[in-house]
Amino acid sequence: MSMTDEDFREEYKPLHIPSEYIEADTEENKIIYALAQIGEGSAVMVIEKLEALQPGIKTEQLVAITKQVLTHLYDKGQIRGKDINGEMHYDLAKITHENDGTVNPELLAPGLD
Repeated sequence: MSMTDEDFREEYKPLHIPSEYIEADTEENKIIYALAQIGEGSAVMVIEKLEALQPGIKTEQLVAITKQVLTHLYDKGQIRGKDINGEMHYDLAKITHENDGTVNPELLAPGLD
């Protein structure tokens, strides 16, 4: 089954990172916010941050949802992940330092300068 352009854009839109933690927000937005706050971490670390932000939020269901959301976002390429000692650690793949390289304008294709 093929996707329409609109379906594709909806499925692979850029990841929205909430600017603040809102208790009434979706579980996915809370998880993304917590990951953004810790910078990099495992699902367990994200859950710990959620518990710090909203005491009493941790449930078996939230643990399962957090793992599912992080895996889904990783599989879609919206967050980065790496295996550290058998445990996935995720991050938002943000650029944290400026590019120190240079560009040689003579190597650019004609019409791109």
